[in-house]
Amino acid sequence: MLSMISDLIFFRGTVRYASVHAHLGRIGSRRDDLESLAYTLVFLLRGRLPWQGYQGENKGFLVCKKKMCTSPESLCSFCPQPFKEFVEYVVNLKFDEEPNYAKCISLFDSIVGPNPDIRPINTDGAQKLIHQVGQKRGRISLEGETDEQPKKKIRMGMPATQWISVYNARRPMKQRYHYNVADSRLVQHIDKGNEDGLFISCISSCANLWALIMDAGTGFSSQVYELSPHFLHKEWIMDQWDRNYYITALAGANNGSSLVVMSKGTLYTQQSYKVSDTFPFKWINKKWRDGFYVTSMATAGNKWAIVMSRNAGFSEQVVELDFLYPSEGVHKRWDCGYRITAVAATWDQTALILSVPRRKPTDETQETLRTSAFPSQHVKEKWSKNLYLASVCYGRTVS
Repeated sequence: MLSMISDLIFFRGTVRYASVHAHLGRIGSRRDDLESLAYTLVFLLRGRLPWQGYQGENKGFLVCKKKMCTSPESLCSFCPQPFKEFVEYVVNLKFDEEPNYAKCISLFDSIVGPNPDIRPINTDGAQKLIHQVGQKRGRISLEGETDEQPKKKIRMGMPATQWISVYNARRPMKQRYHYNVADSRLVQHIDKGNEDGLFISCISSCANLWALIMDAGTGFSSQVYELSPHFLHKEWIMDQWDRNYYITALAGANNGSSLVVMSKGTLYTQQSYKVSDTFPFKWINKKWRDGFYVTSMATAGNKWAIVMSRNAGFSEQVVELDFLYPSEGVHKRWDCGYRITAVAATWDQTALILSVPRRKPTDETQETLRTSAFPSQHVKEKWSKNLYLASVCYGRTVS
């Protein structure tokens, strides 16, 4: 059985016709083959695809972004209606869903005629196949038979910018949050939390204001932080590494500033980080092979900062990167024992790190929310169920 669970796959193929999942480093399935076929058919009919013409090192990123935001209606605007229906069907297949090839073929019945000079699409091979399929059935509706349940669309929806919050089951503990915090108020909130025995567990930024999560369950013995106009301040981080502090949380703001939190009391034995204009697939893969795992992420504008640590307490780790929100991938990985351990998002993409802990937690419950405003009321509701905020970020999702 083909599994969606895999390490990041280096891109192979032709950028023009590749599926979105191929660009995002995911293993391919029959869905991806059909998506590439759809792009090829549209190119042969129109002579051009909307994402042609991009140049430079980030060409793949720009092409993938354009594919994600190009609707079937726009892609097939000068094509016969069956092409739009075919594209819409293909991009909304689930990863492991077996395509209904008879349905796909039947879509084109109405535009395949007996005269190949009039209907260039009517090749000898296509005519034979259409004839064979036609012998077995009349036109098959793509909506499916009457007893089928309505399908949830996988890649449809309006792009949105929202808060993504992740909640883990924990024993009852004290947790506190602050949001819309200006630079000048950070010291006040952090000092008060420290006085009450709380340490920062995660941070985020929205509109150049900070969100802080502090709790009593971190296990840290000491903590330092720096607000810097740089993303990131390398010299300060290296100084703290020399003092046996490790990065445990970080965030970047739209104006390019950063907030980095480093702690003592972690199990980490070594750390490395990378700042990149695009999500650093290859660097993460290399570090995985060296025994590192992603433990923190942040963004500032369209820049990514990824922190990887040795002795992170994970046995396996994967990345879900999407131009909307990777609901399908997250649910499949939950079913395989993975849990979200880091999140970050730009205006264009969302990245979720999912890991398998070496020590299985007593309660594996994990929930996520996407909200337009900081989820203050939701956090309180989760607390009543012993679910505590573990990760939070603000950026690209889908409504």
